[in-house]
Amino acid sequence: MILRSALVSVFSKDGLEPIIRRLHALGVQLYSTGGTQGYIEKLGIPVIAVETLTGYPSILDGRVKTLHPAIFGGILARREPGHLAQLEAYKIPEMDCVIVDLYPFEETVAATDDPAEIIEKIDIGGVSLIRAAAKNWKDVVVVASKDEYKMFLDLLNEQEGEFSAFNCREFARRAFKVTSNYDTAIYNWFNEGTADISFKHSIHRSEMLRYGENPHQNGVFFGDFEQVFDKLQGKAISYNNLVDIDAAVQLMHEFQKGKPAFAILKHTNACGIASRNTLLEAWQAALACDTTSAFGGIFIANTKVDLDTAREINQLFYEVLIAPDFDSEALEILNKKDQRILLKSKRFEGKKRAFRSLLNGVVEQDADLRTETEAELKTVTKRPATPKEVDELLFAAKCAKHLKSNAIALVKEQQLIGMGCGQPSRVDALRQAIAKAKSFGFDLKGAVMASDAFFPFPDCIEIAHEAGISAVIQPGGSMKDQDSINACDAHGMAMVMTGLRHFRH
Repeated sequence: MILRSALVSVFSKDGLEPIIRRLHALGVQLYSTGGTQGYIEKLGIPVIAVETLTGYPSILDGRVKTLHPAIFGGILARREPGHLAQLEAYKIPEMDCVIVDLYPFEETVAATDDPAEIIEKIDIGGVSLIRAAAKNWKDVVVVASKDEYKMFLDLLNEQEGEFSAFNCREFARRAFKVTSNYDTAIYNWFNEGTADISFKHSIHRSEMLRYGENPHQNGVFFGDFEQVFDKLQGKAISYNNLVDIDAAVQLMHEFQKGKPAFAILKHTNACGIASRNTLLEAWQAALACDTTSAFGGIFIANTKVDLDTAREINQLFYEVLIAPDFDSEALEILNKKDQRILLKSKRFEGKKRAFRSLLNGVVEQDADLRTETEAELKTVTKRPATPKEVDELLFAAKCAKHLKSNAIALVKEQQLIGMGCGQPSRVDALRQAIAKAKSFGFDLKGAVMASDAFFPFPDCIEIAHEAGISAVIQPGGSMKDQDSINACDAHGMAMVMTGLRHFRH
């Protein structure tokens, strides 16, 4: 088909001018509305106002402009004798092309809580134009978003205004993607806070990955990576990188306030976490937790990476380094190894909702954003935890929360000195944590222990006491909680309960 007419009604004018000028040069008759019409007129290009066709001005504060048979007839008419005869009878011009960019609903929701302002950014006419043109794709080209401007202009230039059936169908496919995304965003806004349960998510951006979890699996990331990070350098990010990066960001969300902190992760589990007065000291302490597993890991800091820290980090191979910022001198050093991924984080925000595919469906839940505070701790033993132990226990609880279940974290001097995770029993997790701590030369005397769930038996308390651990934090909730409490009392250990379980599967 060859374009002879086009209806243009857009919110975003960025990139529109060369399209308008090219359509005019090709002899295409332009029709338009309101602000878009004024924009075209300022370019010195002739344009017919839709009011000329409908006989009605824009009414109801612009809510009704194009919703009229004189417009939709020209879009929906099949180019066959019966439909064309009706167009001629009612003096309705054919519309060969529809160019629309919808009101920015999602951007408005992100920018304001004012319901009145948000409601006015629900586009009615634009969506109707898009759906009508896409339905009649065999006879109409539809450009449904500013994101399609470039593709449309390229084809205009290459094909001199002629569009194949393949071109038209592809634009229609993209058009229904736009409207489905738009409707999903509106539904989710209306549905927030209601009891209605349904799973509707729409993610506009996607990126092919090198492969999935393994090389024989294809993988795609649906999301806006640039909204969270500035990628400063490095190879393409893989599926496994993304999973680890997500785990690192969720962990560092717990430590974004307070002293400098550094964490090292491997396969989503932290193998080193420490907080110190300087980032260099935090890095050194985090590395000391497990110098073996740190190789090829994901590194993350809660503050700007300075030159001294960068020099030391650069001595070890890593996959990804994440920080809120980097000194220019630090970047000079880190940039020399250009395959390593450097990410400047824009925020360490916890996700409000989380979902994953299971069986033939999806499970969605509230994200685990609860973090224990000192006020929530309940002392259950005869000996209360000392102020220092309380600080250590809270640190340990944050660590255990982000380890795979069953999880045990051993902490001393704001440093994760031993961890056990993903074990079939809590006893196994504790023994793993103790063994790791001893293998890297840590003295467990005076260390504290955190568990992600309750102790069904006192065996873990006995093992912890023998290792030198002095205090324990756990959620409680077992029918046999008292057995563990009694074991602590017998050994002069302190125990606090939180009432919060943090399973992570």
